[in-house]
Amino acid sequence: MAILRDRPYTQFNFLVDLGDGNTDGPQAGFQEVSGISTEVAVTEYRNGNSRENSVIKLTGLNRVSDVSLRRGIIGSLNLYAWLDQIRNGDQHALRTVTIQLQNEDHSEIVQTWRLLRARIVKHTSGPLNAKGSDVAMEEVVLAYERLEME
Repeated sequence: MAILRDRPYTQFNFLVDLGDGNTDGPQAGFQEVSGISTEVAVTEYRNGNSRENSVIKLTGLNRVSDVSLRRGIIGSLNLYAWLDQIRNGDQHALRTVTIQLQNEDHSEIVQTWRLLRARIVKHTSGPLNAKGSDVAMEEVVLAYERLEME
């Protein structure tokens, strides 16, 4: 599904589906998504009787980083309800979270990231400041087991 072009896409047109199929409205509207990454560990190995004085590299485990989602506090408890399911041990609380980058006129999805078996591991509200004029924010950190891209 990734759409190749000469100029890079801008970063500010994206959709987030928290695993409930909804990308519309303020509950699915996030200001920032950060930390999407994956890496494959490499293990170095060499037989003691090898005729070459160098190691071979073996593919090891795949690891993904936690992803942070930030949005303004909108009075919705959907993130808290999901966190509550997780901390109460609900085995159905793991979700596939989908992040989709759109082109500039919002007419096409140009790249998709799927976070498989995701769960909230941290929720932060604030800061709150009586002298400030910034938007009150909330942030969730998602841990997940596998990243797929298309």
